[in-house]
Amino acid sequence: MKVVHLSTYHTFGGAAIAALRLHHALRGIGVESSVLVQQTEREEDGVQGFASGFIEKKLAFARFAAERAYFLFHEKDKSVRFHFSPLWAGTDVSTHPLVRNADVIHLHWINFGFLSLDSLEKLFALGKPVVWTMHDMSTFTGGCHYSRECDRFLTHCGFCPYLRKPSAMDLSSQVFEQKKKLFLNAPLTLVSPSRWLAELGTRAALTKHLISLAIPNPIDTSVFKPAASKPAIDLNPAKKWILFAGVNTQDPRKGFAYFKEATQLLKDRRADWGIVVFGKTDPDALSDMGLEVRSLGSLPAHEVVKVYQAVDVMVVPSLEDNYPNTVIEAMACGTPVVGFDSGGISEQIEHQKTGYVAQLYSSEDLANGIRFVLEEADYEQLITNNLRVIRQRNSFGVVANSYLSLYQKLTEMPR
Repeated sequence: MKVVHLSTYHTFGGAAIAALRLHHALRGIGVESSVLVQQTEREEDGVQGFASGFIEKKLAFARFAAERAYFLFHEKDKSVRFHFSPLWAGTDVSTHPLVRNADVIHLHWINFGFLSLDSLEKLFALGKPVVWTMHDMSTFTGGCHYSRECDRFLTHCGFCPYLRKPSAMDLSSQVFEQKKKLFLNAPLTLVSPSRWLAELGTRAALTKHLISLAIPNPIDTSVFKPAASKPAIDLNPAKKWILFAGVNTQDPRKGFAYFKEATQLLKDRRADWGIVVFGKTDPDALSDMGLEVRSLGSLPAHEVVKVYQAVDVMVVPSLEDNYPNTVIEAMACGTPVVGFDSGGISEQIEHQKTGYVAQLYSSEDLANGIRFVLEEADYEQLITNNLRVIRQRNSFGVVANSYLSLYQKLTEMPR
């Protein structure tokens, strides 16, 4: 079985990381898996960059810039600039040897100038089975990555809240119509890491005629695993530490405001508890938290594992998210997670068994979840439950075999 994964990025972003992990998981069970990305970020077995030379890389950036410039004239404001993809610019990968030789074409996140609607049309015309793992909602919307509270994708996009001049015939409506024609007879099967998004795929007007399945993202449990003892990182061992996993404090979808309010409700534990963040953070946003904040800055991947192992709980207050890798990474390290009852997060966490699922939009219940994990629960049992769930649901072998079964069914179907 030869499978080629198409992904805009090599290692940048959650979707790229999930695609790469699936590639390694499939190779682990003997599948001839390869990955074709816009351009590689390092040498890696089985991964090729479509843009490899100097000129090709410049052209790749030009496609990205052209699509962003095109959307610039339509965007409501700069806050939505990278949250809508019209699939206007892209490259033709249908003649690439990895694509030509593949039994199955597996799409992942392909926006931002890698593939366009024309690119997809050429891929579908090859007649090969195409699997599309949806890492956000953009597959079945008129362009937005997450619809927020809009449900027009269930009938017909238009009057889009992301656009400067919403109307019945706006950009979202035009993209919707193009996708409608494209998907009508496409050899396409949809997969989502979460049941939440897979179910939306069965209801969305563009994709309700397609098969839409849920297969969770894989995690390498030989890397993400509990430590024999707490790693020695720059944290006071006398305190219990809360990891905040949504460091983008400017994106309302990440729910930072609710987490901040929750910490104010935990001020009574300031002497005993603290907050850990890493990556790119906004010092001003973190300046008025209810608990001490330790920022570890940007960390290499192996150091991130140590952080998961060192903290006592992780909080993911996203208001809308598919299947965050951070949740299963923490769980695989034995760290309980507290998150809102939203998207796929409430599927990842087993309420009061592996962590705590808080009532959506309730800062008070988010604080209750943190208290539950750190004060009320049998903490060792939470660790045991997390490791069991990850092993049974997200381990490389389990996920890879689920995808292999799907690939085999699709290749055996008459075309």
